[in-house]
Amino acid sequence: SGQRAAPSAPLGQLQGDHLQLLLRRSHEAKNSAYCPYSRFPVGAALLTAGGEIFSGCNVENACYSLGVCAERTAIQKAISEGHTSFRAMAVTSDIGDDFIVPCGACRQVMREFGTDWDVYLTKADGTYIVKRLEELLPLSFGPEDLKK
Repeated sequence: SGQRAAPSAPLGQLQGDHLQLLLRRSHEAKNSAYCPYSRFPVGAALLTAGGEIFSGCNVENACYSLGVCAERTAIQKAISEGHTSFRAMAVTSDIGDDFIVPCGACRQVMREFGTDWDVYLTKADGTYIVKRLEELLPLSFGPEDLKK
């Protein structure tokens, strides 16, 4: 089950200890990555609207297409525990020069659960930028489009 980070609060960027916990949990998840083929560990930590954090790492497979990204692992763990409303996600890797960004498939899976949550993109030194999901996947297709 998830670790509690913050009580339900209005949407908006995280502050202080809550943000540091989310970033730390993504870093810890990265250290568990199973990536013998790419040697590109990634960790993600997902904050639910209720204040719980679910983390995930990338898990590769000898049949390459069966691997799963850290972001989707964290989302699947949260969903399997009954959470479908999210406030933020932090993504961590060992990239030093650029901020890590989710792949297109992860952006679409993240989009399934709304566009108005924050994604903290980090560098190996711990610096980060924050983007709204709608900035990472503009003009997106989501569940509400199936009702048109």
